[in-house]
Amino acid sequence: MSRTTASARHSRGLLTGYFLGLGVVMAVWGARMPAVQQAAHLSTAQLSLVLLAAALGMVVGLCSGGRVARPERLPLLLILGAVGLAGTLAVLGQCRTLASLLAAALAFGIAHGVLDVAANSAAVRCQNACGRPIMSSLHAAYSLGALGAAALAAATVRISHSTLFLVTGLALTAAVLVAGASTRALHGADQPLTPNNVDAGAAQAALPPTRLWLLGALAAASLLGEGAAADWAAVHVHSLHASTAVAASAFALYSAAMALGRLSGDRLTAAVGAPTLVRAGAVLAAAGLATGVLADSVPAALAGWTVFGLGLSGTVPSLITAAGTGGPKAVATVSVTGYLGLLAGPALLGALASTATLPTALLLPALLAAAIAFLAHRALENTTP
Repeated sequence: MSRTTASARHSRGLLTGYFLGLGVVMAVWGARMPAVQQAAHLSTAQLSLVLLAAALGMVVGLCSGGRVARPERLPLLLILGAVGLAGTLAVLGQCRTLASLLAAALAFGIAHGVLDVAANSAAVRCQNACGRPIMSSLHAAYSLGALGAAALAAATVRISHSTLFLVTGLALTAAVLVAGASTRALHGADQPLTPNNVDAGAAQAALPPTRLWLLGALAAASLLGEGAAADWAAVHVHSLHASTAVAASAFALYSAAMALGRLSGDRLTAAVGAPTLVRAGAVLAAAGLATGVLADSVPAALAGWTVFGLGLSGTVPSLITAAGTGGPKAVATVSVTGYLGLLAGPALLGALASTATLPTALLLPALLAAAIAFLAHRALENTTP
């Protein structure tokens, strides 16, 4: 094994840890949201303001990170973003007023956005250095971290959220500081191996704006589906007269299928190419969810959400890889556009469900998956690891 290849492998392992940690933080925060609301005596509307502050902060972090990110700055942004995210999680656990929660949530979102841009941009460069697809497995680490942390949050329900947030934040901060020297050495270890690769600035100029916005639109369509699964899968299954426990398993099955798909996504991308993988997966997702919604039975609904997660698993990693040829700013643009779908999607589906029916509303993510399948080759043409 060459020294460069060994260095790229080390960088991949390090980045896996950052993606894993990001998944842990987001799952712990989301799983204990009711405790946060109760401790601060928030109404539903006030909790929505806190979540909006985090979302606005993330947009600011994504945009700011995309503007300042350069290859030589990515290690510093990784460290600052990760420490900031872990630290603000610990602070959020101590907040007992709406004002303090709004300020901490805004900072939490900014750190999240900065870390998201840095991690995905570094992952694209590391993928180039490895000479083969690795993006899907890195996103799988995020999914596995989220699944494990959600299980931890459930198992430690008797422990206060303040303690859980503090311990998680301190542990992750310590891990980042221990890995600081290795992270600072990422620059140089994650350089493209082939002389044909251009630098980030030239690559960004070569990425047509229309293609960049198409990548963003497909990311928004995919993440709207993820938001639909997170917020509406359990509601949908429960509406079919399933028990609360069975209904809750819908999102767990979706998440497990997505993690499984991402674990195998790199091998499939290398075998058939990103455009074919995304198109086939999107067709599978559209057919699975549509069947699950229209069949009007609990087993079909559970199967539908499972297939939906499996089908969408390769979409976002492939889109980020394609955007990465344009540099960190392009990654930020696609991420911001995608997260707009994640944030707006559940509310849009709720509005559609109130005017029609929930099954009718849930056909929208299926239709958007079909649109992803139709446009995948145009958006991802000439995408290489």
